[in-house]
Order: sequence, then structure tokens, then C-alpha cells
Amino acid sequence: MVFGQKRTLKLGLGWLWSLRGVIKLMKRAQRRGLLSCASEGSGLMESLTLMENAPGSSRAQLPMQENKLSGECGGGGAEKGCLGAEGRLAHKLFRDLFANYTSALRPVADTDQTLNVTLEVTLSQIIDMVHCGCTTVECAGGKLSVVLSAEAASELLREPATASLAKECKMMRPLWKTGWQFLKRLNMELPYDLALGVYTPKTESRDLNRYSYAHFHSSIIHNSQKLRLSRGKLSVVLSAEAASELLREPATASLAKDTVDFLSLDWSYDCQGGPNLLQELRELQTIEPKVKVFIFNLKLQDCPSTSKNWVELLFSLFEALDKDQGLIIGSDINTFLNCSSDLEQRSCPQADSLTLQGARQWGLETAVGSSPPSSAYQSVWEAFAHQPRAERDAFLWDVFPEGFLWGVSTGAFNVEGGWAEDGRGASVWDRLGPQKAATGQATPGVASDSYHKVDSDVSLLRGLRAQVYKFSISWSRIFPTGHGRSPNLRGVAYYNKLIDSLLDSHIQPMATLFHWDLPQALQDRGGWQNESVVDAFLDYAAFCFSTFGDRVKLWVTFHEPWVMSYAGYGTGQHPPGISDPGVASFKVAHLVLKAHARAWHLYNSHYRPQQQGRVGIVLNSDWAEPLSPERPEDLRASERFLHFMLGWFAHPIFVDGDYPAALRAQIQQINKQCPSPVAQLPEFTEAEKQLLKGSADFLGLSHYTSRLISKAQQDTCIPSYDTIGGFSQHVDPAWPQTSSPWIRVVPWGIRRLLRFISLEYTRGKVPIYLAGNGMPIGESENLLDDSFRVDYFNQYINEVLKAVKEDSVDVRSYIARSLIDGFEGPSGYSQRFGLHHVNFNDSSRPRTPRKSAYFFTSIIEKNGFLTKEVKRLPPPSTATFPPKVRAFTFPSEVPSKAKVVWEKFSNQPKFERDLFYHGTFRDDFLWGVSSSAYQIEGAWNADGKGPSIWDNFTHTPGSNVKGNATGDIACDSYNQLDADLNMLRALKVKAYRFSISWSRIFPTGRNSSINSRGVDYYNRLIDGLVESNIFPMVTLFHWDLPQALQDIGGWEDASLIELFNSYADFCFQTFGDRVKFWMTFNEPTYQAWLGYGSGEFPPNVKDPGWAPYRIGHALIKAHARVYHTYDEKYRQKQKGVISLSLSAHWAEPKSPEVPRDVEAADRMLQFSLGWFAHPIFRNGDYPEAMKWKVGNRSELQHLATSRLPSFTEEEKRYIRATADVFCLNTYSSRIVRYTTPRLNPPSYQYDQETIEEEDPSWPSTALNRAAPWGMRRLLNWIKEEYGDIPIYVTENGVGLTNPKVEDTDRIFYHKTYINEALKDCLSLQIEGAWRADGKGLSIWDTFSHTPLKVSNDDTGDVACDSYHKIAEDVAALRNLGVSHYRFSISWSRVLPDGTTKYINEAGLSYYVQLIDALLAANIKPQVTLYHWDLPQALQDVGGWENETIVQRFRDYADVLFQRLGDKVKFWITLNEPFVIALQGYGYGTAAPGISFRPGTAPYIAGHNLIKAHAEAWHLYNDVYRARQGGLISITISSDWAEPRDPSNQEDVEAARRYVQFMGGWFAHPIFKNGDYNEVMKTRIRDRSLAAGLNKSRLPEFTESEKRRINGTYDYFGFNHYTTVLAYNLDYASWISSFDADRGVASITDRSWSDSGSFWLKMTPFGFRRILNWLKEEYNNPPIYVTENGVSQRGETSLNDTARIYYLRSYINEALKAVQDKVDLRGYTVWSVMDNFEWATGFAERFGLHFVNYTDPSLPRIPKASAKFYASITRCNGFPDPAAGPHPCLQPEDAGPTISPKREEEVQFLGLALGATEAQTALYTLFSLMLLGACAVAFLSYKYCKRSKQQNTQPGQQELSPVSSF
Repeated sequence: MVFGQKRTLKLGLGWLWSLRGVIKLMKRAQRRGLLSCASEGSGLMESLTLMENAPGSSRAQLPMQENKLSGECGGGGAEKGCLGAEGRLAHKLFRDLFANYTSALRPVADTDQTLNVTLEVTLSQIIDMVHCGCTTVECAGGKLSVVLSAEAASELLREPATASLAKECKMMRPLWKTGWQFLKRLNMELPYDLALGVYTPKTESRDLNRYSYAHFHSSIIHNSQKLRLSRGKLSVVLSAEAASELLREPATASLAKDTVDFLSLDWSYDCQGGPNLLQELRELQTIEPKVKVFIFNLKLQDCPSTSKNWVELLFSLFEALDKDQGLIIGSDINTFLNCSSDLEQRSCPQADSLTLQGARQWGLETAVGSSPPSSAYQSVWEAFAHQPRAERDAFLWDVFPEGFLWGVSTGAFNVEGGWAEDGRGASVWDRLGPQKAATGQATPGVASDSYHKVDSDVSLLRGLRAQVYKFSISWSRIFPTGHGRSPNLRGVAYYNKLIDSLLDSHIQPMATLFHWDLPQALQDRGGWQNESVVDAFLDYAAFCFSTFGDRVKLWVTFHEPWVMSYAGYGTGQHPPGISDPGVASFKVAHLVLKAHARAWHLYNSHYRPQQQGRVGIVLNSDWAEPLSPERPEDLRASERFLHFMLGWFAHPIFVDGDYPAALRAQIQQINKQCPSPVAQLPEFTEAEKQLLKGSADFLGLSHYTSRLISKAQQDTCIPSYDTIGGFSQHVDPAWPQTSSPWIRVVPWGIRRLLRFISLEYTRGKVPIYLAGNGMPIGESENLLDDSFRVDYFNQYINEVLKAVKEDSVDVRSYIARSLIDGFEGPSGYSQRFGLHHVNFNDSSRPRTPRKSAYFFTSIIEKNGFLTKEVKRLPPPSTATFPPKVRAFTFPSEVPSKAKVVWEKFSNQPKFERDLFYHGTFRDDFLWGVSSSAYQIEGAWNADGKGPSIWDNFTHTPGSNVKGNATGDIACDSYNQLDADLNMLRALKVKAYRFSISWSRIFPTGRNSSINSRGVDYYNRLIDGLVESNIFPMVTLFHWDLPQALQDIGGWEDASLIELFNSYADFCFQTFGDRVKFWMTFNEPTYQAWLGYGSGEFPPNVKDPGWAPYRIGHALIKAHARVYHTYDEKYRQKQKGVISLSLSAHWAEPKSPEVPRDVEAADRMLQFSLGWFAHPIFRNGDYPEAMKWKVGNRSELQHLATSRLPSFTEEEKRYIRATADVFCLNTYSSRIVRYTTPRLNPPSYQYDQETIEEEDPSWPSTALNRAAPWGMRRLLNWIKEEYGDIPIYVTENGVGLTNPKVEDTDRIFYHKTYINEALKDCLSLQIEGAWRADGKGLSIWDTFSHTPLKVSNDDTGDVACDSYHKIAEDVAALRNLGVSHYRFSISWSRVLPDGTTKYINEAGLSYYVQLIDALLAANIKPQVTLYHWDLPQALQDVGGWENETIVQRFRDYADVLFQRLGDKVKFWITLNEPFVIALQGYGYGTAAPGISFRPGTAPYIAGHNLIKAHAEAWHLYNDVYRARQGGLISITISSDWAEPRDPSNQEDVEAARRYVQFMGGWFAHPIFKNGDYNEVMKTRIRDRSLAAGLNKSRLPEFTESEKRRINGTYDYFGFNHYTTVLAYNLDYASWISSFDADRGVASITDRSWSDSGSFWLKMTPFGFRRILNWLKEEYNNPPIYVTENGVSQRGETSLNDTARIYYLRSYINEALKAVQDKVDLRGYTVWSVMDNFEWATGFAERFGLHFVNYTDPSLPRIPKASAKFYASITRCNGFPDPAAGPHPCLQPEDAGPTISPKREEEVQFLGLALGATEAQTALYTLFSLMLLGACAVAFLSYKYCKRSKQQNTQPGQQELSPVSSF
């Protein structure tokens, strides 16, 4: 058991008052055998004795180097055993104390004292260490304490094994806990000394809370009596200031004296200011009452450097404290002990400031002299210069400290892409992009497309188990111009989504504000050479802190500013491409430093108090070593190199606010040598220095390689980085080369660099975050197996570990570069730094983990390099199992009561059936994925695995497996465990269902042959799942029986039941401590039928009539046996559940009203699902339908007994209720009907007496058609049949034949199936009168009278006859409560030939009457001048392709403005010009039906439509507006387009193109700039030129035309119906058409509800999005929605629920758009009544009113949607239901509500006939009856006459027979 957290080793030392006491301690330890010398000759004790007897001995007389410390208990010496850690530390302490400073000890008083030790360790070490450790100390009369977390202490004291040790050692235990509640929980009778350390959670774990005396006062009052119960000692940790205040306050001083045994001080001492330490200590001891003091934590700050060893200060401190009054009982000397104890090279990274001068500041005197200072670089160089190579490269097997952060990084311009997306401004890298693109070089335009792949990238991070993700924010994505006046909200939303996703996955975001990508707008003003950029950066930083700082706690101001200064402004290799190393480079760095400091102070002052984050900077540096170590000038050059590269930025921030002296001196020197200054180093003011000094909470480091440095060979005045620095760079050719020319593999350099940084800059006060380390691979290398990079990481990370463990460098993180491949500047995409490969040739930019990703995950999991401890942890608490449901004890009926499911669902309308339900599952719902052993594991004969029947089957010729495939390798999961776990974590699943291979565990199938390596594989898999918080769901048998067992008969052998139970028992015993969900069998139906009936599966038995039933019988009994084993032996301890996984398709009766079909559907389910479910979940026996059918058919086959075996009563009781949950696998549905199959040969399939089929309209897949609604019905059937038992869907999915990554069909499948599971918790169109009152022909008259143009040969000749029904139409509008009515005027009704030669007054009169009626009803008319119905006479001369039509349209408009304008105040020039141009002149599917010039005609027509609109607008604006005061504009239509794959840049661009080519075609010239949008112009021009044309097929506007067109609107009229999913589709260049130019294909989501029109799916969300798009694209014009509605086909019911759903959801989305600040002014539904819908005739009904076209009177009957829409118009929206019923919701009578009938039906002679037909039939019947009566009368007459003749001539013979009729 592991308790608490691992902490650093910490030693608290009771004062060593004399050398004699220490020697006595050591001698006692030696006499007890605890200490001994490991080498011969003069040993430790001899040396100590020598020091005692000859204190004047010189250093040379002390042979200490070879001494070792060993201990008896635990065995071994200092390197191992229980004394290892403590012993080595003590050895170091004593050796350093006495080796060199014997002369300093002579004045020490000769008194004997004891040693107190405080150790911070993990409790896993206590059992081995504490006992020996406390014995060692206790023998000298000292005390031992171990610092633990409160929780760990509690567990320790309650754990018998450790509590006894604690009691024996009488430990003084500081408990690190906030408050007092913990002490209340402890057993206060413990005989241990307690010190209570009080911490605040918001500070770092190393910082103690400054506990106020007021809190101390109130706490002691409430707790002192409770604490007094302890026989130990109590102390409270306080700051020195708080302790002083407490003792001076009378109210608390007495309490302190009486309540605690001593005070523990947290003391931070600044050597540079304030009174000396001794003075403060002595002053504290003068306060009454006197209290003993233990210095619990001692920190020294800003102590200057000297060459003397830290020991002199330590002894001086001891000497000074000896003069005290004996109230100081101990002190922390951890600061001193963190230093190296190497005899030749002593350095103290954490306390190098403890010097003789510092000692004097403490008020201490020593006899030690001083020597010249040694630089940090020289110290590090000398420490490692003579290190043997074997020692240098020795691998350290250890782990990093608890809390160490592991992560990966990226940069915005490297990976984001989306360079012009969503309002992002250009950066300096974007300007470089087009320049490179022109030369065929790589650009960052799309990069890795991370802008569209947040979910994908975060899933990769989860897979890695990363704890921190370092990413950069693109300045120009937030502020496109670089200034903070108007943030780009969509850019902000992207980073919010990224940050929230990271936190949701428990990944800490580390945000970099600047990673080289300055907004181009700022660069245009001088960039980092302009002082104003500092203020701009500060505004940007302030915005980021305020916007993201509530969640981001790690901030990086600048990433590697050296690179930008050097490569961007020195060499010009990076943007902005300036080559000025002597001036610009230094000026840029100067401003960067000032910007950083101001940002840090901004955060520190305004954001840190609330956000509690940390702000630092990431600096890059190579390590430098002298090329010739023997040359001092090379050594100095190496040090200077580091000052130029790292110190340039680090020294001002972390040392003194100014540049390093070496850098300044070098520049001065070279400037003196040259005739003119070579370099200009700016100077900081004193204020700026103060601002810079200490302006970082951490130092971030990027490091990749090392350099060999020599002094520059010759002085030169040509400015360059190296010549200015006076050095030359080299590499050792023996260093391994990477694919990058500047990176060599030199692992040991990172350790030395970290040690240098710790000495020179951070000095133990500032943590180091290693924020960048890695190496690239080249494109020619193996892109996935990057073993070389694995070695790189392995070695570099280990060197970091050495720096942490052996050099005491405070490194807090390791962040690898990079998460994914990206754009690498000048290298383009050729340098691959990613742990994940990105395929840049695929538009979806798929990511694939590399070998290095799995390696890095293993490092993270182990927190270093120790072998990962196998933990038997409980499974994650993601599943809660409800109490077991008792099975029904009675059999199912025939058909079962579950037939109510068909009664409930089979008559559902399609709209209701397929309507997508929006909601969520219960919180504890379990999401997972599944697999099976044979399908994925591979390794079929590896590591002792035995063959299974599938191995034998696939290796046998003629197995009929497609392509002769085998599972020998499969997915190789046996060897790819890390990859599989990575994938599962990335999916964020809560559960993973997998099967165990029986023959991998038991090669022969029996427990006498356990394969330990197979067991180990499943242990590792399960442990990996548990550690990843993924719930394991295990299937024991997934069809892969060991071949050895099949050889004895397989499941037909009775012994298999016990053999299976033995195998299951082993699995429960071995894995059950972690596996809590078991399934005995997977789909036994298929095992029985396919394996033993049809023989398609192994063991390939073809016995369809008998074997399946026998096998099923055995499987049920085997399941029951295993269930009882688990229930009786393991359940109580393991607390899991067990079941089996059953499978079924849903069965839908072909005719739900036919009982035999319903019975057939039920029987199919009973034979597939009930076969196994009925015995287990009901009564222990087979379903009655199955028993009856098999038994009956067996009897008809003349068999003595049924082919279906029977269970004994005892077996039934044993089988019943042997499942805790219901596990279901389902994929599709079947349409089922009854049939009578043949009797022979007997077959399980024939026994069902059913025929199954699929509906061809269901979407096809590789195996079955998808019918998602069947899922819901099947789940309901199970509930009805087996009770309300918990159901787990353990398999559901779809196979696809196309193995592409973009599996959109699979997405639709899962989306719809999962949703089903969730359900279970215009003028021509209406006017008619096509030739009435002088109306001329229109193109639609001609088109609709042309055969095969309009569906059902419908025409608009009569339509709704609105021409004659003004009163009825206005009444319908009044009932709706609308405020306006939009209609169009028929051009040919007013001007029959299209010209003003003749004005048809009768036609105009109709419109005057209509408008007057509307105004009388207070309804405002909205008049469309042109709704597609061009006069045929104008079409005869070219129509919209003839430019003269522009003037014709203007003339037509002039007539209407003049005649109707005094009453009409809302004009629409054109309705949907897109449809006119494309469908009329491109596709030919609308009038005039032109399709033979699809690449030119639509554009010409569209060109003239735009100009005609502009002329009409100017006419109204110039002539009529002032007098009439109306509005005029155009109505444009557009679908909304979503990218099919939102994470694919090509799909995103395709969606944008779709909308620009549809809505933007006409909107851009009118609402933007008078010209077509750039997307259209560019694509059509490029494709035209590629096809060999000399100009674009898209006509061009002249400049004057552009000016005349631009702004010709008063509002934006907009028609919208639906949304599509768009994706890129490249057409051949020779194809000339609108579609080819647009280059977009579209599909729809299956979950979207259908309508009566194939093109219209109900997608309300798209309405809001396109309204927002119009707002953003066209500067938020006033918008009037002039059409929106939905169609239905075959509509005969007035209850049009689908239309109500459509209107409610779409209008609500429009309301949301209003809340989005869209200037939406009005909404018009299409349409008031059913009408002629162009090419579809009357088949599609859009109306709110039903029109009965079979009734000559064409009545308008309101549908339910009319009433609903009327309520919306009355309420002006949607009243809040929470406010109670609103008066506007009261219904009003809108007319008749009876269901319309085509004609009244009459029952006539058993037939249902229409009234007319019945009348005709009645007349016909009457005529026949009359004719029959006449015939009877005539026959009667003839009969009578003949009778008379016979009476008068009896002998006369008949001449001939008479034929009757």
C-alpha cells in the first residue's frame, strides 16, 4: 500500500554543540554494528579520531574519498538496504562537516548533545527505513520524525504494520493539513509528538501559509482540551512574523505557552536587507513568556556568492546559536544539504549564496578566509569535465517527483491552419505563405488544420495521458489588426473551446501569448522595432488574461524570443525576413523584454489575486562546451555563447534587470576594434531594470542539442551573430545526426545546461519548466516507426532525471515537441517533430500515433524509468448496477404480450418515427466500444497459445473466407497493447468490451495447461484499462473454442460444460478483482446456427434440423453452470455482474393489420432472441412459440420426439434467472411475413415459418440495411417480454465496403441508432385563369403544357383559382392574423407580350381589387414583380439571355409603380434569381427548360437579372420613392451548408463555396461592392482558362455598372428552407457547368427529418446560422424572410404535425438570431395554401390551408398548422410557459376542421364508392332491373302463348329446338 505523496528528503538537525558529541554518536553506532568502513586503511572512524586528537591536521591528512557507509539492517551498504537514503545523506553531512574545517571547530564548547532528524519520504519506504533509522538516532538520544500528508499519517497510524514501527520510534510527526478537523479524526491517545503544519491550498505545496495569530487564538480555544489528551507533543508552524505577533499579544501569548510544547517557525531570510538572523532570533527569545522554538523551514534569499564552502556558514551559525539561552531546539538545514558533496568540486545550486560575507550579515564570525569567485559555467564545466564516459552515460533508474508535469506542445502557425478563417487577420507568416506558394514551396495556410480539429487533437492528448498541453494563441486570430479595439469573437470561441476541452479531459492548458506570429498589420508599422508594439502586446495580453485566465493557470509570454530576434531580424530566415544582426536583432530583443516585464506585472497586479496563475517565459538554448578544453579562451567563449543565447534574455529577468556583463563587454570590445559600431545594444533605464528583475514565476526552457565552441579565429567587422559574440560553433562528428541539420543527439548536454541555469539564474527560487525538447524525422524515413526518436527521448529524459535527482535542480515539467507534425517554417513539412504523423496529402489531415507516442505514454504512466508497479486497483466507478430483477416464472404467450409494441409503433407516421430527439442519457450511462479476441489479437501461435477452431478453419482450404484471410495477425493487438489503450483513452470511452481467448489461457482448453504469458497479456490489458479509468467488460467465449476441445466433440460433448466452468472459474479468480462485468457467451444463436446448422462458421457442421438445438441446449446449461459458480464463489467479494450477450434483428410485420404477419414477426424474435433469453430471463424453458412450432413440425416429419431438446424441472430451476442484466447485440431490422415452408429437410430456419426481407429504401451497408427505428422497437419488445431489466447494448455498428477515413455513413448510422435508444429513456402557383381576361402566355404556361416537364402532367391553368377567389383568400389571411401578404404579379397578365405596347387593364384590375381587399383587412401587400413567369413572347427573343430584357423589365416595373405604387409600399424586384438562372438556363428543370449551355447560359442570365434589378431599383428610387415612400429590394434564396467533416479544411471551404455560389452570386454585387464575390470569379476564371478559353465564362461588369449595382437595396429579402452537408468534389477541367465551377457535392444527414420534397430536410439550426452569416457578410442589413416552409406529399389529414414542428423550430431559430443582433424585420411563411409547385405539380403541398383539387370549388380548409401559425402571429413569438397561459394562446375559429376527402364515400353493395360512382352504379342497376322485368314479362307471354298452341294441336311435332336468350 502506498500512502501520501512522495516528498524530497529533508533533515532537521538538533544542534551539534561539539565535535566530541558527534564522534561519540558515531562510535556508539559503530559499536552497535550500525556503521562500518567498507574500505581498508584509514577509514571514517579513524579520520574522526584523528580530528579529535589532532585538530590542527591539514586537509591532506584526511583520506575521506574512499569511505563508505553501510548498515546491517536490510543488508547491503549505502547503495541499498534500509540505511541507503539516510545513510548516504548522513555520510555526506559528516564528511563535509569535518573534512576541511577542523580549525573552525576548536572554539566550539565541549558539550554532548543529540541529533534530531526529520525525513520527508514516501510511506512505502517507511517499513524498511524507519525501524533502522530510528534505532540509529535513538541510540544517541535523538528523535526521528517523518513528514507526511495528513491523510497518509492517518492511514499509517491505523495500519498495524506501520503503526507499531511508529510507536517504537516515538516519532515527532509534523502533520501537513489546513485547519484542525484532521486532529479530531485521529486517535488522540497516540504516544507520538505532533507538529501541525498549516498550509493554504492556493499556494504551491512548498510554501507554508502565514498562519495569523488571530486564527491561532480562536483555534486553540476550541481545540486545546481535545489536543491535551495526547501523550505526545504539539507544535504549530507559524511564520516568524506571526510568531512574534502572537507572543507579544497578551491574549494569545499565555495560550501559546500553555497549549503548545514548542513553536515551529517557517523562516524566510533575505541576506540583502533587514536585521541579521541572529539578532531576530535573540529578540524573539527575549519575549515573555519564553517558548521553545524549532526552525521548521529555513529559506535563504539573495545571499551573494563566494568560493568558500557552505559548511563554514553552517558552523558559524551553530557557534552563534550556542550563545543563545537554549530555547532553540532544532532547525531545518535542508538548504545546506541540497548541495553536492563531491570533495573536489563543491557546488550548491540551492544555496550557493551562503558565503562568508553572507555569514557576517547574519552576525556571525568565522576564521575562514575568502578566495576569488568562480562563475556558474566554470563550476558546471569543472564538475563534469573529467567525468568518465561510462559514468556520464550511466542510466538512472528512478522516478520524477510527485506532481511532475508531462506534456506536449504545438505552435499556432505550425498547426492551426485556418489562416483566413472566421475573421482572422494575417500574420507575418501568412505574408510569407503566398510568396512561397508562388515558388511551389510549403505554406502554413492549412498546416495540420487544428483550427477545425479541437476534438481530434484533445483526443490525442488523452491517448498520450498528457497532463499539460502547451499551445500558443494566434494574436491575429484574436485581434486581426493587432490592436484590442475589436476582438474577433470567433477566434476567441476557438480558444475557449480548446481550453474547455482540455480541462474536461483533465489536461492543464499552458498558453503562450506569442510564438513568432506577429499580426502583419503591426509589422507594417515596424513590428518589434516600433516601441508602440509593446503597448499593443500589453492590450493583447490583458485581453487573454481576462478572457481565458479563469481557466489557464500557466502563461508563457514569449516562446523562444531568441529565435525571432536571431532568425527574424538577424539572418532573415524567418519572417519578417530582416537581416540586421547588429542593430535590429538587439532592438527587437530589447522591446520583447520590456513587453514581457510589463505583461508579468500586469498579471501580478490585476489578475494573480483572483486567478492564482503563474506567468513565465520560454527561452531556448543549446549547451556549450569548449572545442579545446585545454584552451582558456575556448572555455571563455563557451561561457560567452551561453550568455549570448540564454543570458541575453534570462539575465535581465532572473538576475539583475540588465544584460549579462559578458555580453555587454563583448559588444563594447568589438565596437572598439572596428571603425564604426558593429552592434548597438540598447540600454535599460534604472526603472526598466527594476521592472525586469524578477518578472517571471518560472523559467521555461527549450533545448534540443549542444555545441562545441571556440574563440572566433579572426576578428572581423562584418556583423553576424557569431562574430559579434566572438565565438565559432562546431559539432563533434561522433554525435548522432538527426534529419535536421542543426540537431545532433547530445543527451548529457541537457543535464549540464539545467545545472548551469539553476546556478546562474533560478538559484533554487524559481522553478524550471522544460517546455520544449524533441527531434524531427525526415519524410524519407519510416514515418511511424521512429525508433531513433524513442532513443532520443529516452536518453534526454533520463538526463533531466539526473538533473533533478542528483543535482537537485528544480525542474517541474517535461514537455515534448510536438503533439503532431506541422509547418516548420523554412523546412515546410519536411521536418516531422510530431508524436503523431499527419498526412498532409489527405485533406482531412488524419493523425496517426507513432512509436514515440506510445513510448512517451509509458514514461508518463511510470513518471520516469522505474518498472511500473502492477496495481490491483478497483475498477473505475463508472458503472452502477441496479438490484437484480426477478425473472418471470411463467412462459410467454403465443404471440407474446409484446405484440403491443407493434400496435404502438407500426402505424407511426414516417415523420414521427424518424424525428430526431434531442436529449441526454442518464449520468451513469456507460459508453464503450467492443472487440473480440480472434478478430483483433493476432499472434495466433505466439507465446504458447494453442490453436482455436477459427485458426483451424481459416487455415483449411475451402473455408470460404473472403480473400483466404486469416486472423493470424489481424490487428496485432497482442503486440500493440499500448496503441490500443491510447486509442481507447482518445475515444474517451468509459468501458471496453473484449473477449478472452480460451486457448491463449488454456492452450489445450483444460486448466492443466495454463499459459502464463497469455494470462500476463490480459492482466496488462485489464490493468491498463483500470489505470485509464476505463471499465473492463469481459466476454469469456466469443466463438473461438480451443481446437483440442473440438477434437473431442466440442459443444456436443457433455464434458464441455465442466471444462468451460473450469476456464471461467480461473478467469474469475485471476481477473475478477478488477473485472466487474462478465458475459459468458457472445451471440450463442450464431454459434449454434452458423457453426452447426449452415456450417458457415467453424466447426463447419451442416446439420440444420438437429445440431443447432443440441448446441443451444448445451450452451444454456454451460452458461447456467458458470453463473452459479460466480454467484456462489466470487460475487460476495468481487461484487460484479454476469450475463450473456444475445443478438437479434428487429422484426417488423409486413402487414401489421394481418395477425399472421404479427405472429410471424414475434416468432422470428422468439427463435433468435427468445431461444436463449426465455429460459434465462423467464421460466427456465424455451418459448412456447418455439416449442410448439418445432414439436409440431417434428410430428409432421414423423419423428417420435421433438427435435428441440427439453429441460428437466431441476434444470429449469437451475437455469432460470441466471443473468443480472440483459446484454443485447443488434444491427438491423427485417420485414417479416408468414409463409408455409417445406417440411423436409428439417431446418431451424424452416421451423420459424417466416420470410424475411429488407426495404430497399433503407440505407445500404456492407452487410445489412440500416433501419434505426428498429432499435427502439426491439428495446421496447425486450422490456415487454422480460420485464424492466437493465439493458446493455453490447454491440451495434455498421460495416462499410469503402475503407476510407471519412466514414460519414458510419457517423449517420451511429447517430440515428443511438438516438433511437435515447427515445426509449407565388402568382402562377395560385392564380390560375391562365388565359382569362386577355392574359398572355408565360414561359411556365408553355413549360407545363410540354409533356414530361411537370410531374403528373399538372398545369397551373386553374391552380387554386385565386384569380376568382379574392374574398376567400383574404378571409383565410385574416384568420391567420398576418400583418402582410406577399404575392407576385404575373408580367404576362399585365403586359401580354411583355412590352408596354399593350397594357391589359383587366389583369391590372384584378391586382387593384386584391390590394384593396388586403388593405381593407389591414393586411399590407408585399408585391413581387417577377416570380419566374416571363412572358413567352420575350423568351422567344432570348429571354434573360438577351440583354434587351433589362430595359423591358424596367418598363414593366414602371407600369406597376405608376399604377399600384400609391397603395403598395413594399416591392420585391425578383424572386430567387438563383433558381431562374440555374434551373431555367442550366439544368433545364424549370421554365424555359434550357440545359444545353450549362457553363455559360446561367451566368449570362444571372448577369442580366442583376442589371434588371438595379435598373428597377434606380427607377423607383429616382422617380417614385419621394412621392410614394415605399421600400424596394430583391429576394435571394440560399440553403445553409455545413461541412460534411467540420475537421476537414477542404470540406469547410466547400461549405463556404456552396453558400457563396448560391446566395453570394446575387447578394455580393448588390449588398457588397457591385461585383461578383472573389470565390466565384477566381474559380470560374481558373477553370475557363484550364479548359482552353481565353477569358472567364463569368461575364464582367464595367466599373460604371458596378457603381450602379452596388447598394441597390432597402432591405435583404431572403428565402430559406433547408441545410446540406457539403464536401469538395473536383471535376475534370473540360466539364463546363455551374456545378463543376462550384466544385461541391452535398449530402444530408440521415437524422434530419424528411419532408415532401426530396431536397428539403428539416434543419432548423441552419436558419439561425445563415441569418448570422448574412449579418456578418453584408454588414447586418435589414432582413425580411420572404419564404420559409415545408412540404408534404399525399397529405389528406389536416393534422399536419410535421409542418407545426417545422414552423415552431424554424421561427424559434429566427428568434434566436434576433437575440444574436441580426436585424430581422419580418417573416413570411410559404405558403398560405397548397398550390402548383412548379415541376412537381400539385404533388408537394406547402400550404397552411388544404386545397381540394378534385372539388371544382377548390375550397381552402385550414390545417392544424394554420391555427398554430395564427397563435404565433397573435403572440408575436413564443410566450414563456413559466409565466402561465398567455391570452394570445387562446384559439380562434379559423374555419372548418373536418378532414378533407377526395370525395364522399358511399357503401354500395359492399363496395366503398365515391358519390358520383355510386349514383352511376345505382342508375345502371335500375336499368338492368328494368330490362330484367321486361325480359320476364316477354318470356311469360311466350310461355302462355305456346301453352295454348299445345292445347289446340296436341299431335303436332316440334320442328326444331328454340334457343332461349
